[in-house]
Amino acid sequence: MIITQTPFRMSFFGGGTDMESFFREHTGAVLSTTIDKYCYVNVRHLPRFFDYSTELAYSRIERVSSVEDILHPAIRNAMQMMDMHEIRLDYEADLPARSGLGTSSSFAVGMINAFYALKGKYADKRRLADDAIYLERVLCNESGGWQDQIAASFGGLNRINFNAEGYEVLPVIISPDRKKELNDCLLMFFTGFTRLSSTVQNANAASVKDEKAKMESLLEMHELVDEAEQILVNKNTDLADFGRLLDYTWKLKRQTGGMVSTDKIDALYERGIAAGATGGKLLGAGCGGFLLFYVEPDKRKAVKAALSDLLYIPFRFENGGSKVIHFTPESYDPVETGQD
Repeated sequence: MIITQTPFRMSFFGGGTDMESFFREHTGAVLSTTIDKYCYVNVRHLPRFFDYSTELAYSRIERVSSVEDILHPAIRNAMQMMDMHEIRLDYEADLPARSGLGTSSSFAVGMINAFYALKGKYADKRRLADDAIYLERVLCNESGGWQDQIAASFGGLNRINFNAEGYEVLPVIISPDRKKELNDCLLMFFTGFTRLSSTVQNANAASVKDEKAKMESLLEMHELVDEAEQILVNKNTDLADFGRLLDYTWKLKRQTGGMVSTDKIDALYERGIAAGATGGKLLGAGCGGFLLFYVEPDKRKAVKAALSDLLYIPFRFENGGSKVIHFTPESYDPVETGQD
């Protein structure tokens, strides 16, 4: 039996520039962290006592006799990609799916990590990220960028650069005290709306009427990664500038597609700002999920009160990325041996 634990990510700056269609030509960068909210994937080989060979438990239960009959596209394609057979897979998570924290990619990374472990193989963080990107973007043909898979695999507070050759992960080095101060100034609330990221990505692309304006926004969002990183690493800089920059990048993000925000989300955001938040943004592709605010300590109570109708989600930064937290070796013969 294998159990993997994979964190969800929180993207601060540069979202959208991690799309392959963008960074292959212009380069891209994101600034993000992983948090102590996880998905868990439990995998073991299924005993041959049943009239089905594979059992899957996620938001639904599937029992099939052929991998090709699996309805869940990521599981089906991952099992085919890694030649997995006769397994039982369970998925659990600390937060709801389709909520802007890269949950589907965390699941993909955690599942691939579990499959490697079940085969008795070690996969490093880059291999996990690369395989998950290939699974979601190529085999499943889902729209989206690369940052989610990379963040979930590597973990931590990172700047991730993208170019025609691929990507590089650069940890953002700041003092523990400054990192704690940043964490303490961030408040996250669940809007109650969930959505499929790839659907939002496609809708945003279809709704853009001014491609030139969108490109200018993305290029400026890319530049803001440098500015945001400098705010973090320069201990003499007012950390509240990070919050002000979040507000600015959110306004740019809203210009990149008609499905990035809604009137309800805009109203919630304005409520947080009016209550004292320095800045913030909606996490993920848009149209739902979690609102993140940068709030000075003396304003936390007021902001939480103003958004008391939303679910407040406390969190801490984490550094581990995807990992195997339980490993029990199994004897598995992929060929039927018959009775003795």
